Amino acid sequence: MTFLLRALLGVIVILIIDIYFYQAVALLIANLGPAKKIIIRNVYWSFTGYTIFMGLMILVVPIHSWWPFARVYLFSFAAILFISKVIGISFLLIDDILRVLRWVFQTFFDSKAATHSQNAFGISRLRFLNEMALAMAAIPFGAFIYGMVKTATDYKVRKINLILPKLPVAFNGLKVLQISDIHIGSFLTQEPIQKALQLIKAQKPDVIFFTGDLVNTLTEEANSFKEALKQIQAPMGVFSVLGNHDYGDYVKWPTAEAKRNNLKAMVDLHQELGWKLLLNEHTTIQKEGAEIALIGVENWGAALKFPKYGDLEKAYRGAENYPVKFLLSHDPSHWDAQIRVQFPDIDVTFSGHTHGMQFGVEIPGIKWSPSQYFYKQWAGLYQQGNQYLYVNRGMGYIGYPGRVGILPEITVFELHKS
Repeated sequence: MTFLLRALLGVIVILIIDIYFYQAVALLIANLGPAKKIIIRNVYWSFTGYTIFMGLMILVVPIHSWWPFARVYLFSFAAILFISKVIGISFLLIDDILRVLRWVFQTFFDSKAATHSQNAFGISRLRFLNEMALAMAAIPFGAFIYGMVKTATDYKVRKINLILPKLPVAFNGLKVLQISDIHIGSFLTQEPIQKALQLIKAQKPDVIFFTGDLVNTLTEEANSFKEALKQIQAPMGVFSVLGNHDYGDYVKWPTAEAKRNNLKAMVDLHQELGWKLLLNEHTTIQKEGAEIALIGVENWGAALKFPKYGDLEKAYRGAENYPVKFLLSHDPSHWDAQIRVQFPDIDVTFSGHTHGMQFGVEIPGIKWSPSQYFYKQWAGLYQQGNQYLYVNRGMGYIGYPGRVGILPEITVFELHKS
């Protein structure tokens, strides 16, 4: 599809939705004075122009090269406006369906009423449905704005007890801290990282696992945050793997060499931070002469056509005889697709990737997110037989710079022998 055709289709879609949604606005302001109507109308269509402009900008200029504030907030605000209107027009559709049904009934079954109504548009709109359309657009709009301002960095420390029958006695009570999906390119200041650092240090972990997506697109996004990231340390080490965003796959590179250099810079960055990056390999965690295996694979996704860089067979080779095996694998779809099927002796898999889509509901008795329609395991602890999978909800955000209902997470596991 050519650029002009994509741009034209995008503009048409935005205009159709905004014209349709404006019907509810027009009904609500029908009794206002002319001056107020003009102000509201001009503000409404100004936001439409803003949404169209941002949509065209993303087609013309790669978003990773935008001014950071524009990339993170200005584009997101346009997206929130658009999504809120899409949600709102569902009630306008209900209203119009009811109008058509009423017209059909009056025309073909009520001859007396038919003389007063010649078409569906002669039937008045139901005011409460139009008000509902505005309310249902306002609710997500307000929630998304709140999620940007308040809960984007409202880090939640989750504590999990892991019972492992084969755990060496020396590891009983060991604290493992997991963080994932920092997406450092979405942060405009040091404050969120410093806030997370305080919480991480307060947990006093023995070892830290980072399960991928340090950046959004480019390794250089982390340059101004290196000193802060270096403070993520633990007595027994920090171990990490790459996520799908760490490879530079979402950038149109001028040459293949430029992309390779970006990935090399990512590998070097982990080393500079003092983190042990596991690239389809395994190592051991040792305590008092006892050992457990820690396996790390590159990104391997079975869902939504994410790339398969990981080689678990290679990483696992040589780890067969350790009593307990941990695996760091960024994408949780790896668990059902390969890990459980081919490697039933991997005790715990630590993943991230989904963010819980940064939107959902998690209250006692209710756990829902759109993420569950794409990933069978999308947040929290899962168990099949003697194997566990933990899906971290992520520490950062990407796309939408906020969190609604699905809070950013720092997870602390305490190991226990049954």
